[in-house]
Amino acid sequence: MVSDVENASIVHVMRHGQVENPTGVLYGRLPGFALSALGREMAERMGQYWADVPLTHLRCSPLQRAQETMAPTAARHADLTIVPDDRVIEAENRFEGMTFGKDNAALRNPRMFWHMRNPLRPSWGEPYTAIAARMRAAIGDAAVAAGVGGQALIVSHQLPIWTARRAAEGKPFVHDPRRRECTLCSVTSFTVRDGAITSVSYAEPVADLLPATTKRKFKVGT
Repeated sequence: MVSDVENASIVHVMRHGQVENPTGVLYGRLPGFALSALGREMAERMGQYWADVPLTHLRCSPLQRAQETMAPTAARHADLTIVPDDRVIEAENRFEGMTFGKDNAALRNPRMFWHMRNPLRPSWGEPYTAIAARMRAAIGDAAVAAGVGGQALIVSHQLPIWTARRAAEGKPFVHDPRRRECTLCSVTSFTVRDGAITSVSYAEPVADLLPATTKRKFKVGT
């Protein structure tokens, strides 16, 4: 946990817990996708994780899974009000609501090719540049709300968090999704000084709860 916040603010951005999704739908921004039993256990564990951290600001995606992940932490910081923020919502995706099947077989359908014509943008959804811009603005506002020496917590989603990190580290947006360092309920922390992100750190507080199918097979950058 980051403790040295002198002359800076720390904005922790946590990914939500596991979602109940037995059919493997790409749920994106669709309503009605709640945490699974394991996801609720993850959220409760994170509530304990944050219990003794002197958080000064809470901010959350409007999607149900993010709100349910925030709830145990918010209960332990009852003096803080959760600020809903559409800027930290899941990325827009034209494949939303689809089921891809084993080895993403649906993507080999010729009708899908047009959507995959430009992975640099990407052509199948919200541009990486737009995701980075809205996340950077939300992180900046959270830092201001937290105050100098304060710590904010945002609950968001994997791609927006990963894109914000890539932007902060000056790395290309185009990447292999399997290599994202952003597991369920992981925490990506941004140190903000004078409005600029000066460092990024990463932690996996519930690594022992991660299903084998979601654990990272290799570390980013190796």
